Amino acid sequence: MRKSEGSPTVAIVGGGFSGAAVALHLARNQEKGREARIIVFEPRAKLGAGLAYDTAEPTNRINVPAGKMSLYPDEPESFVRYMDRADALADDRGALTAEGVPYPRRSVFGDYVASEIAPYGSAGVIEHRRSPVLEVTRSGNQWAILADNGQVLTADIVVVAVSHPAPTLPKALLPVLPHPKLVADPTKADAFEVIAPANRVLIVGNGLTSADVVAALEQRGHYGPIISISRRGLRSRGHPAVAQEPYGDFVSKPITHASEVLRRIRQALRAARQQGLDWHPVLDAVRAQGQQIWQNLPVVERRRIARLARTYWDVHRFRIAPQVESVLDQAVESGQLNILAASVAAAAIEGQEIVVDLKQRGLDAQHRITVDAIVVTTGPAHGSILQSQPFLATLEEAGVLTPCATGLGIACDLHARAIGADGSAERSLFIAGPLARGAFGELMGLPQVTEHAVFVAREVKALVAFSRLPSKAGQSVRAARGIAHAFASCSERDG
Repeated sequence: MRKSEGSPTVAIVGGGFSGAAVALHLARNQEKGREARIIVFEPRAKLGAGLAYDTAEPTNRINVPAGKMSLYPDEPESFVRYMDRADALADDRGALTAEGVPYPRRSVFGDYVASEIAPYGSAGVIEHRRSPVLEVTRSGNQWAILADNGQVLTADIVVVAVSHPAPTLPKALLPVLPHPKLVADPTKADAFEVIAPANRVLIVGNGLTSADVVAALEQRGHYGPIISISRRGLRSRGHPAVAQEPYGDFVSKPITHASEVLRRIRQALRAARQQGLDWHPVLDAVRAQGQQIWQNLPVVERRRIARLARTYWDVHRFRIAPQVESVLDQAVESGQLNILAASVAAAAIEGQEIVVDLKQRGLDAQHRITVDAIVVTTGPAHGSILQSQPFLATLEEAGVLTPCATGLGIACDLHARAIGADGSAERSLFIAGPLARGAFGELMGLPQVTEHAVFVAREVKALVAFSRLPSKAGQSVRAARGIAHAFASCSERDG
């Protein structure tokens, strides 16, 4: 095991994909004599899976082709090579599309990340602690991390890489909370065992998770009617039949208004149609340029997009695997699945059944339905992120963390450093992963999350070179100059 006496300690709270990727890239790019002690707090048995890839549900598939999934931006075929080595598709006949494109189960990608990080764990370069973190407090120029086993770790640098909070049950469904067939969190193991094949099911939400629910029920032999609702009645879209290169330029001329973003997208869509292209390459271009588009917008315009356009963006951006799309299409065509633009106005338990009043978009009168089960897929509760875990709440109370003004995560600057209540950046506290997207923009899927993890690892690496770290930005001019020099030298070395 590598000696760590006197080495700076980097604590990463959250060992899902983002946290594991930061740890991996920090470990593999450390310089001799400037190594850090890297400790990842993650309750799950293995690093890298997290909520997204720690699933035994066989119908949960990655929603992009395997060739676009990798831990390494410069090695796009890394995951595909792993699948070949591990013979990962041997027991999964449905993994390949008709064109031979692999969409493996999500758990396979989690296994891949774990396999890549495992050698660093065996060598003692990365330490995995399975105790949840209860509290993080400032201790001089360092951080004291209290785990639920009572142990306290003193760290020089902390990286917050936790997941989005679980969905919040809509208020209108609170009266049916005691019902045994209310599935409030469909990501839990065996969540659908309470639903019988003939049950009438209401799904509240129409995104990726809703599609996963329909596929999971179909795999279990469910044939009862399903109603899936969202305020706009939009369902996640699929992939194009033929891959197309991204189309459109949204950054050469910076955009500073939300309305201009939409206008430019519409222009690109019209131009694409004239060239025989569909909407996919235009949205792919928006995604690829998303961070730069976002950072050119004032905060008030970012908030406008998050409030008014996010639903439309999500259903086009987060595409479902062809296997799942086929299940949805067949369910709609057969009449088993009915997708409505509606919301829940009221709900009540009547005997073994649930009576729900739906408020359909564009209609004054409410529509009453009776169902046997309800599944909630409304997505993460973004607004309550700092109350979702005790250590986050403690840091907010101390003024160290603040919610992002966009409502999409935790406030940070463009170095991924947390911004406190006084508006200054914490030099040794970083936000990694999707919770930083309020500052960075598109950070919800690969490859953007991978690239962000590499970026955060590089920022942390620059600080590791210093044994004394200022706790607040601007406290030490000398340290700031030294850090700027380290950033520059790292950029030269890393290309």
